[in-house]
Amino acid sequence: MLAALPLPHPFDSRLGGAVLRRATAHDTDAVITLLSDDPISAARGDVASDGDRDAYASAARQILEDPSNDLLVVELDGDVVGTLQLTSIPGMARRGARRLLVEAVRVRSTLRSSGIGSSVMRWVADEAAPALGATIVQLTSDAARTDAHRFYERLGYAGSHRGFKLTVAPR
Repeated sequence: MLAALPLPHPFDSRLGGAVLRRATAHDTDAVITLLSDDPISAARGDVASDGDRDAYASAARQILEDPSNDLLVVELDGDVVGTLQLTSIPGMARRGARRLLVEAVRVRSTLRSSGIGSSVMRWVADEAAPALGATIVQLTSDAARTDAHRFYERLGYAGSHRGFKLTVAPR
């Protein structure tokens, strides 16, 4: 049995004809395809190639086995067309507020502006965050993603912080 966030039940949520569900190892190839369908991700090396599949499969296993994380996919007519990762983070600031971190939000490029992303992000704020006891939903977005920034702002997210990243080599 894989560990998972205690998300609201029933988890299969209908989103404008699409179904949001917990990913399985069988969804790895579809998630890789969604990552590589994004030009910014592809430029960083997220490409669907057989040589890298093991690294992605290992990452998916780690996410699915971690009780603070979950990997979700959106299905439309039996086809995976979207994905996101959720991480529940306990915190000391704001009187011990729990945060729900949203990462790697992707919708197939041919379906962007169809309402799938909006439905998923509303579900995160309206259902997932309260069910997990989170009082803050947060995410980062690459500075070059101006369309994504407008999308998140339309949903009520505020560009409140400036993020910093440092890439380090693994040991």
